[in-house]
Amino acid sequence: MSEQPLRICIVGGGFGGLYTALRLAQFPWEADQTPEIILIDKSDRFLFTPLLYELITEEMQTWEIAPPYEELLADTAIRFHRGCVTGIDIENQQLALDNHNSLHYDRLVLAMGGKTPLDNFSGVKDYAIPFRTLEDAYRIKERLRLLEEKEAEKIRIAIIGGGYSGVELACKLADRLGDMGRIRLVEKGDKILSNSSEFNQEVAKNALEARRVFIDLETEVTQVSSDSISLVYKGKIDTIPVDLVLWTVGTQVIEMVKTLPLEKTSKGLLKITPELQVIDHPEIFAIGDLAACYDESGQPIPATAQTAFQQSDYCAWNLWASITKRPLLPFAYQPLGEMMALGVGNATLSGLGLNLDGSLGYIARRLIYLYRLPTLKHQINVGINWITKPLTELFL
Repeated sequence: MSEQPLRICIVGGGFGGLYTALRLAQFPWEADQTPEIILIDKSDRFLFTPLLYELITEEMQTWEIAPPYEELLADTAIRFHRGCVTGIDIENQQLALDNHNSLHYDRLVLAMGGKTPLDNFSGVKDYAIPFRTLEDAYRIKERLRLLEEKEAEKIRIAIIGGGYSGVELACKLADRLGDMGRIRLVEKGDKILSNSSEFNQEVAKNALEARRVFIDLETEVTQVSSDSISLVYKGKIDTIPVDLVLWTVGTQVIEMVKTLPLEKTSKGLLKITPELQVIDHPEIFAIGDLAACYDESGQPIPATAQTAFQQSDYCAWNLWASITKRPLLPFAYQPLGEMMALGVGNATLSGLGLNLDGSLGYIARRLIYLYRLPTLKHQINVGINWITKPLTELFL
């Protein structure tokens, strides 16, 4: 009777999880060491989150930025399981699934990401929409459609958070709505994009001003209702009417991770070794938003798609190395710069000594993201669509 292959379970199919699985499947496994790789996610589609903004303006279609896992994994030996992991038995190395089944694992990768906290202020959970998932984008598009059909003189939108997501959303919405839009960007700090380069801050500020987006700095939310938002600035509270509130502030660890008997930081992030292994549990790897990752100087590495993308390579190598008795590698983050969409056909790119904005930034951003899309087949399909779409629209 043949021995059961070693099983690697990857929980979460975002940048960290999916790309780890794809990279793992490419390693030169010996016949007797080839593991069973299972990718688990609650959705049936991978989401390329940096391009989610393009759904709002209909510059891109769902299939381009959110291809089905079954399509992406069709030519691999990776098994996809759609469902939620409801619990983890660390001692017995078992995953509890929402269909009342369980899975044993020999190696485990935790890459479930985080969630946007919506319970810090009154009314936020009931009336504000986050911008993190495909469902969030669909909700926003439907609300916009209904508002546009009313033919109101102005569609009033408040976007909470002056970070990357808030700024990109504000520019995209301003371009979609045109003169009909009245968009307000609310930031509690004294400037937008506080962690970004001066070049990106300046270009973004100009893009917002050109689109007549109101920027409220040093301003915080106190309450959100169905048709208004209360803001406090220098101790004075002002309540203004709104049609839509979008919440882009913060990332929170999901509930299941909070309950795991593993070492965590004060913020609930899992503590990991430089090799991305959970403290005291070398069989478990943690990457992305739920892991506390630091650079060589001890500074926290930003929880971005770029970080998860880089971590996936190291995670895959270290999984392979731990099974084939090779040395593991400490994660070395390489800051490759920043990119932002600043409206339709406009973007900024800053990094590696290069600063681009406008149409050049837009083209560079698209090409870089095309290269980062999962699987060569999907890259080719999307690339061909981008090339032929202008010609199709010209003759229709």
